[in-house]
This record gives sequence, C-alpha cells and structure tokens, in this order.
Amino acid sequence: METLFGLPALAVIALLGINGVKVTSGGQSRLVERLGKYDRQLQPGLSFVLPVVERVVSHESLKERVLDIPPQQCITRDNVAIEVDAVVYWQLLEHSRAYYAVDNLQAAMVNLVLTQIRAEMGKLDLDQTFTTRQEVNEALLRELDQATDPWGVKVTRVELRDIQPSRGVQQAMEQQMTAEREKRAAILRSEGEKESQLNAARGRAEALVLDAKAKQEALVLEAEAQAQQQTLLAQARADAATRLAEAMQANPQAAEAIRLLLARDWMAMGEQMAQAPGGSVLMVDPQSPASLLTALKGLQKPQG
Repeated sequence: METLFGLPALAVIALLGINGVKVTSGGQSRLVERLGKYDRQLQPGLSFVLPVVERVVSHESLKERVLDIPPQQCITRDNVAIEVDAVVYWQLLEHSRAYYAVDNLQAAMVNLVLTQIRAEMGKLDLDQTFTTRQEVNEALLRELDQATDPWGVKVTRVELRDIQPSRGVQQAMEQQMTAEREKRAAILRSEGEKESQLNAARGRAEALVLDAKAKQEALVLEAEAQAQQQTLLAQARADAATRLAEAMQANPQAAEAIRLLLARDWMAMGEQMAQAPGGSVLMVDPQSPASLLTALKGLQKPQG
C-alpha cells in the first residue's frame, strides 16, 4: 500500500521538477513572479523555477524588432488631407519595466507613433512633407524614444514609408507640374529663338563689317597704286626733262630740232597735265628754249 502511494507521489514530484526547469535561449528574457510578486529575470541558459510557488509570467525577445504602422489620415498645415504610414525599429531593453509599466506594449507604441505622426504633419505644408522627410524622421525618433523610455523600450529608427495625398490633390499637383513643365519649355523655346536671332544679327553685322573693311582696303590699295603710278610717271618725266635740258645746253644748235620734237608731243602733254588731280596748267612758249627749259625743270617735283 505504501508502495502504491509512493509511486504517484514520485510521479507528481518528477512532473513538477520537469516543469520547474526552464531553458532560456540567447536574446530572450523570462520574468518570474514568486507568490504573485516580481522576483527575477531569467538569463539565457538553464534555470529552475519552484513549482507552485514561482511561475514565468512573460517571455519576450530582446532583439531589435520592426513595428509596422498602418496608413493614417493626417491634415497638413495648409489643410490638405494625406495618408501616411511608417515603420519603426525598436528594442526591449528592460523587460520588467515594459511588462509592469504598460499593458499591451505594441498597441501602445502604435498609437503613440500615429499621434506623433499627426502632430508632425500638422506642422508642415504639403510641399514640405515631401522635401523634409528626413527631418521628420529625426524628429519622430527623438520624440518616440523619449516617450517610450519609461517603458524600458529603445526606439532605434523611424522611417516614413509613404505619403499619399487625396485623389483631388494628386490631380491638382499633376496639373501644376504640367503647367510648370510647359512654362519652362516655353521659356527655353523663347530663349532659343532669341539666341538664334542674336546670332543671326551678329552674323549680319560681322559680314557688313568685313565687307566694309574689304572695300576700304581695296580703295586704299587702289589709291596707293595710283599714287605710286603718278610718282613713277613724274620721276620719268623729270628724268627726261633733265636729259633734254642737258642736251640743249651741251648743243645749242639742236634747239630747233628739239622744239620740233616737243611741239609734236605738246598737245598730248597738255591733255595729261589738264587731267592732273591738282588741275595744274603749264604756261610756256614753245618758241623759247629757255622758257621750255624752265618749265621742264619744274616737272622734276612729283605731284602729291
């Protein structure tokens, strides 16, 4: 009889002993209460819990976790309705504080994040919600980390995942972007036409300048050629007059023959002198060799 009574007792004791052995994995935490009061936190490894007297009330991971925040309706500072969702990375640092300070930790964190997102979006205009996303993420991180510190929670990162304006606002934004693109295209076209006209005007002006320079250079070259031709002609005439005067002085008897030769060319010489630029007139008596000699000597000076 005693043996039969002892076997069930031993089985109960063995069962209680097995239930009292707890194995905690790495990155995990267990909270133990003794007679309804918090006693200790079990560390990774093998631990023993007194049956009936002690029990494990919470088993949580100490690794970093991800909290998905569903889309939330928000109103911006310029009264535009938008939907915002986010993702929050957080880690449980003090298991006991999280268990005893707040009921349903994840639900409390979701509501807290939604409240903070609404507050931050209400500070911004619609355009700023797209351009200052990084600043909003940093502000949410500071505020959430401070708010969850009494719960033994560390918020490590907050990311706004998507910002969606209402359909009407999206259509208005698309129309605005289309108008802006058309405006920029019109400005670029007008600037291109203006530049083209300026280039054409510059080209015409440069062509006129080059043409004028070419004409001027041609006139200068022509004038220089005429002046050089007149100079050479005057020098030739002067040399001829000098030789003629020397011949007349050396042989006075040849004066009559020279007068006949000069009379033959006198009319041609008169025509050439009448066409001279200065309009000069040579007054000489062809019957007087002395007068002719004096006139010929005067031709030795080239005309300017």
